[in-house]
Amino acid sequence: MLVRDAEVGASDPAAVDDSGDVADGSARTSAVEVFMLRRVSQMAFAPSTMVFPGGGVDERDGEQDLPWAGPSPVQWGARLGCSPTDAQMYVAAAIREVFEECGVLLAGPSASGPLAPVEAERWRGVRDALIARDVSLGEVLRDERLVLRSDLVVVKAHWVTPVFEPRRFDTWFFAVHMPRGQIADGDTSEADHAAWVAPRELLSAYAAGRASMLPPTVMWVEEILQASSASEFVAHAEHLPLIMPEVVHSELGPAMEVVER
Repeated sequence: MLVRDAEVGASDPAAVDDSGDVADGSARTSAVEVFMLRRVSQMAFAPSTMVFPGGGVDERDGEQDLPWAGPSPVQWGARLGCSPTDAQMYVAAAIREVFEECGVLLAGPSASGPLAPVEAERWRGVRDALIARDVSLGEVLRDERLVLRSDLVVVKAHWVTPVFEPRRFDTWFFAVHMPRGQIADGDTSEADHAAWVAPRELLSAYAAGRASMLPPTVMWVEEILQASSASEFVAHAEHLPLIMPEVVHSELGPAMEVVER
């Protein structure tokens, strides 16, 4: 979840307009905005659905010589409750996917200070090579003399797709404050629209049937709406249970219930 503070006195981007497109121009309704993509209609999973940037782990994300700054994989493993290698893969995959899908790279020449400027045209080629798996994140960082900034990422939740779904995913949700000096562009073939959205507007569009979201996305957009600032939201979760929705039946019919494991 890539978030930023909404500018005071400026208009917030609306989530989806009446035509179903991501749009701009609503009155300011939220303190925090979140960058979201709408998946293309041809996707096998969650077509035409509003999502956060993300994707799958590349095993090379766990390379031992991955240039790294911030909390170590051992520290991340303790926080996530998994091995240091797995923890490194999850954090590195999150950072890589945000770069691939949004053009935001959480890496810099040192363990503190400004991040790498990645607007130059040659970086489009780097993104394409990562997407095609022609190079690994580690190779890119070493070639550019950069280090991954794990201190800029926080973990928020761990979800697993319900058992009744034909395709299931084991998913970690991370959050990051949009860094200065970079631009989120949403230039990916997996999305037909991308924008900074106001949570309240997106939730209204979802309630009216004009936007599609998966249950975890809805829950996190609601959480972002409650945040008074991006900095407040970008904080590690104190409790990280494994969450898996289950269908429960009542007098009102079937409904989804979130279960902690």
